[in-house]
Amino acid sequence: MRPLYAAGFTTAFGAHGIAASLGARSAHAVTSLLVLGGLLALYDGAEVLLKPLFGTLADRIGARPVLLGGLVAFAAASAVYVVADSPGWLWPARLGQGAAASAFSPSASSLVARLNPAAKHGRAFGSYGFYKSVGYTLGPLLGGVLVWAGGLRLLFAVTALLGAAVAVWAALAVPVVPPLPRARQTVLDLARRLADPAFLAPTAALAAATAALAAGVGFLPVSGRAAGLGTVATGAAVSVLAACAAVAQPRAGRALDAGRLTTRSGLTAGLLIGAAGLGCATLPGLPGILTGAALIGVGTGLVTPLGFAALAAATPAERLGQTMGAAELGRELGDAGGPLLVAAVATTTTLAHGFAALAALLALGPAVGLASGLVRRRRSG
Repeated sequence: MRPLYAAGFTTAFGAHGIAASLGARSAHAVTSLLVLGGLLALYDGAEVLLKPLFGTLADRIGARPVLLGGLVAFAAASAVYVVADSPGWLWPARLGQGAAASAFSPSASSLVARLNPAAKHGRAFGSYGFYKSVGYTLGPLLGGVLVWAGGLRLLFAVTALLGAAVAVWAALAVPVVPPLPRARQTVLDLARRLADPAFLAPTAALAAATAALAAGVGFLPVSGRAAGLGTVATGAAVSVLAACAAVAQPRAGRALDAGRLTTRSGLTAGLLIGAAGLGCATLPGLPGILTGAALIGVGTGLVTPLGFAALAAATPAERLGQTMGAAELGRELGDAGGPLLVAAVATTTTLAHGFAALAALLALGPAVGLASGLVRRRRSG
């Protein structure tokens, strides 16, 4: 399992490590905010478009070759910029990284489910999420140090070596998991499966939790600066968020496997805790920011392993790649949609109102679920 966890770390480190460093003064390839926005959108756009396709390919030919191919392609795309050492090559390198991550990320999730019995899915996805959270935490920190020491070229060189090393490790240690026989699936069959509450509820929870996480990472530092806090304090807030998410995920997974937590109660609690964190973020000063960061992290840490475990439990084994790819798409949409919602509301009102709007959206799901449950009980009674 450790090579799969390393693959999760690689995609997180590559995504956030480079994204957080593109705007650095030593990153001479980025000449304007427009260029920066385009480079950020290029990576995320590749993931949104390609993750479902690579997930389906993993079901067709096996997740292991798609995982290995994605890691090799990630290393190659990173090496392109190292070898070329030209600002113009940053665009194809970043596009290649995003496309490669679209291949090995859902494949790794599929293999986590296939290589573990259902009774241990919570623990497995909790550990996988922990290593991804470590990548999200260390990426901006180490990325900044590497860009300071040797520019973007050194950072891309490290990501190339990381991708190659994990690819070799996975080739040696990850067992062959042959694709399972699949019944013919029409577009209508796929639409029915993706519209099933067993898919929609966990995916919506994952998207909402990721929206809160992205909004916290993006806007808590802005809120801190507005309160007169320095860069150390605002950076600490983001680190607290990521650390709480990392610590919570394995614990949530173990609680699910042990029967101390159900998927429904865990997802509900995670979303409400995340909403409470966004509510705390509306309070002025460092206490509100740090409390908000901690609660958003814990809420995300609850939702992520439970959501993926629920998807794995409700999906036929021969369709795991497709489901994980579609769920990852939902997370990417939340990753983009959360900051967009906060920014749109903040533009016309205040940042506190933006946090409050996203908090209300996160709380809406559990409220609707509770209301639906009460209606069903009354009808059955």
